[in-house]
Amino acid sequence: MTARALPPGIVPDWPAAPGVRAFVTTRAGGVSTGAFGLHGGEAGGLNLGDHVGDDAAAVRENRARLAASLPGPVRWLQQVHGIAVHDADGPDAHVPPIADAAVTTRTDTVLAIMTADCLPILLADAQGRAVGAAHAGWRGLAAGVAEATVDALRDRVGADARLQAWLGPAIGPAAFEVGDEVRQAFCDLDAAAAAAFVPGLAAGKWWADLYSLARLRLAARGVTDVRGGTFCTVTDAARFYSHRRDRPSGRLASLVWLAR
Repeated sequence: MTARALPPGIVPDWPAAPGVRAFVTTRAGGVSTGAFGLHGGEAGGLNLGDHVGDDAAAVRENRARLAASLPGPVRWLQQVHGIAVHDADGPDAHVPPIADAAVTTRTDTVLAIMTADCLPILLADAQGRAVGAAHAGWRGLAAGVAEATVDALRDRVGADARLQAWLGPAIGPAAFEVGDEVRQAFCDLDAAAAAAFVPGLAAGKWWADLYSLARLRLAARGVTDVRGGTFCTVTDAARFYSHRRDRPSGRLASLVWLAR
């Protein structure tokens, strides 16, 4: 039993095993103000990023409020748009590790991915033995962060493990304009990725479907039970922070853990 109810947020709609828990925060439920507050700048924002210019005391209070509603410590990461996967089964480090994904087989160890347009990918073994989380901006996704996280999970529960995935709030396909180099990076990996890009208004510009690209990268590792992917952080300003829409911007957290 937790000491406090979870703040306003999203509970993933995936058929995970009974012991798997997941939750995504929104911008409501905290004490941040201004750009980090509620939509319109009112006080009450639950910004969880301690590196985006928000008042440090407000971020500490926001994280404390979230922690009070969870069964164990939150394993924060220093995300760098890479593919390193942190093994969260070790001791809780005082300094968050430099990594863009994490996995655990331990109960009450809460994995966290912070985003404000990038894609959070939550993963779970269908038998409820392990969970993982990945931060997938387009660079990390093209570099293989999804595959690296899947591999790390299977290293722990078996190469034949059936995994499930849920795609959290990210920039939607009608808001994510990219250049030729982004399209080419994904098409070099899989020709089918071309279908995830729609020509933009200017030459050399494309509207990219980050959700479709993530599904392709997960399918490359045999993960086809994928849910979510219906959000847009840019257009839903009432619920989500967005770095592309607002600079500076707060950060959301996508959480996954195994319950006792």
